[in-house]
Amino acid sequence: MATIAFVMPLVPGKEGADADALRRMGAPGPDHDAYVAARRSQGLTREAVWHQKTPTGTFAIVMLEGDDLAASFGNIASSDDPFAVQFRDFVKDVHNIDLAKDPPPDVELLLDARFD
Repeated sequence: MATIAFVMPLVPGKEGADADALRRMGAPGPDHDAYVAARRSQGLTREAVWHQKTPTGTFAIVMLEGDDLAASFGNIASSDDPFAVQFRDFVKDVHNIDLAKDPPPDVELLLDARFD
């Protein structure tokens, strides 16, 4: 199982829209069902999102887990599933990132320590 964490800036004034959408995806109902089905079809097994307010703006901190994250990113970028298309449009609106055209996050794990 692979894990990746990355940040996405929020367009000023879009913090509430992003938080509302994330809460809808996490709550029982049709948005949640479509979200879960899409993420499973994309090969993801876990997703967590936090908002962090900083002096330079608010950022979404995103953590994803799955067996093949490169394939998952490719699926998110190109799927014609209605949820995926709507999700890409939403990300472009609230983060100003075009998931279909912009490269996936370029992150490097520097430390992964466990203290069990």
